[in-house]
Amino acid sequence: QVQLVESGGGSVQAGGSLRLSCAVSGSPYNADYMGWFRQAPGKEREGVAAIDSGGSTTYADSVNGRFTISKDNAKTTLYLQMNSLKPEDTAMYYCAADRVDWWLLPTYKYWGQGIQVTVSS
Repeated sequence: QVQLVESGGGSVQAGGSLRLSCAVSGSPYNADYMGWFRQAPGKEREGVAAIDSGGSTTYADSVNGRFTISKDNAKTTLYLQMNSLKPEDTAMYYCAADRVDWWLLPTYKYWGQGIQVTVSS
């Protein structure tokens, strides 16, 4: 089992920055692969960024160059640094974990409760 708790969301103006954190507890083996997802009202959940156990990363085209995913050395916290935020980045953001390499597919086994990010123009 893995428990995930997001923090760091909030409201920011366009062009601003936020850093999301996801505290990871439970079996580290089940969190070898982790990702950030988001879901806006009326839209499907989409993958934003993912990272594997070796530190390799991948990003959605819409955030590439603006967002950075990372993990601390103890692998107990997942981060998403979001820069140059746009109104279209407004969504509920979720972290996810699994021992399978899903990358940006929303098929991870473990999910956090989500945290709201609102970007105003």
